[in-house]
Amino acid sequence: MNSATQKMVEQTIESIVQITNPYGSGSGFLIDGLIITNSHVVSGLKEVLISTKTLPKTIGTVIYDDPAFDLAFIRSPILIEHKNPLILSSQSVQDGDNVIAIGHPYGLNYSTTEGIVSKATRLQGEVEYIQFDAAINPGNSGGPLLNESAEVIGVNTFIIQNSNNLGFALPAYTLKEALDQFNALKTEDVIRCGSCKNLIHETSIKNDYCPKCGTKLEVAKRRREGYKPSGVVALIEKILKALEINVTLARRSQRSWRFEIGKTRIDINYYDNGIIIADSALCRIPQENIEELYDFLLSENSALERLQFSINENTVYLSYIIVDSSLSEEYGTAALRKLFDNAPRYQALLLSQFKALEPKFDEFE
Repeated sequence: MNSATQKMVEQTIESIVQITNPYGSGSGFLIDGLIITNSHVVSGLKEVLISTKTLPKTIGTVIYDDPAFDLAFIRSPILIEHKNPLILSSQSVQDGDNVIAIGHPYGLNYSTTEGIVSKATRLQGEVEYIQFDAAINPGNSGGPLLNESAEVIGVNTFIIQNSNNLGFALPAYTLKEALDQFNALKTEDVIRCGSCKNLIHETSIKNDYCPKCGTKLEVAKRRREGYKPSGVVALIEKILKALEINVTLARRSQRSWRFEIGKTRIDINYYDNGIIIADSALCRIPQENIEELYDFLLSENSALERLQFSINENTVYLSYIIVDSSLSEEYGTAALRKLFDNAPRYQALLLSQFKALEPKFDEFE
């Protein structure tokens, strides 16, 4: 990455948003008090989780969902007064222009790739896109495509699988048109009908059909129904709620949760093989006192009930492991409460008594 690109990234990165929901993750960016992203990134939900480099994970409200152009607008009171929103470019895009794509591929934080415009206008169905060759991947969707002036020329929308870096972005002029139409309504909870292209307020929708043309509005149904966990997932979330965990903020996917108890991080994952693992990375093994540390962990393991210590590479974990068929609300609540109580205590002890090292996490996870 050259110095000019690095400077551009530094001046825009606080306006790049990571968006997650139970079905997946993607990217977004700030324009005029709104977070801009793709419709498919919000998955038809009214609430998603958002975070930036300087903002911890919080709930954002999807106030506009447009499957026709694969656009969505998210409102967050915390971000309305953001001082450094991105700017939509008013310049025409030309073949061969240099571009930069910023986003969160595969849930990773802040990945930047450079490329050029292969085709300034490429028609896909009824929609025009910018075709470019910067390497983007799942999770980049909804992020900005920038020109050399750090202005937004497009919204990264999709790639062609198994192609050689073949990406497509919705042009800035299409985004501006959608923003202008939405702002003219002076209301929220708006969706665009994919058939007649009219903007529809949700209160006017009956039985999930467009009041203008009668087309079935799948996005209206998804927004009305929301996300509803079932089975073991619902049981896990019921237990977490009983333990006063904000499940909405903790949810990383349909089968994964992460949150902090004090300064200690807890991860819960429900795997396809039926195993549920709740664990906390307590520390890294020090270069000295290793034998004493091992003796302590083995001694504690023999006395612990429900919980156990383990070491993966050089990190010490305290874990609760159970098969889904054995999980009950009473047993699971007691076990997780014990993990929540003991993880911070053991972490403090290992760091102070054995001079263990702090665990390492991605800065913006």
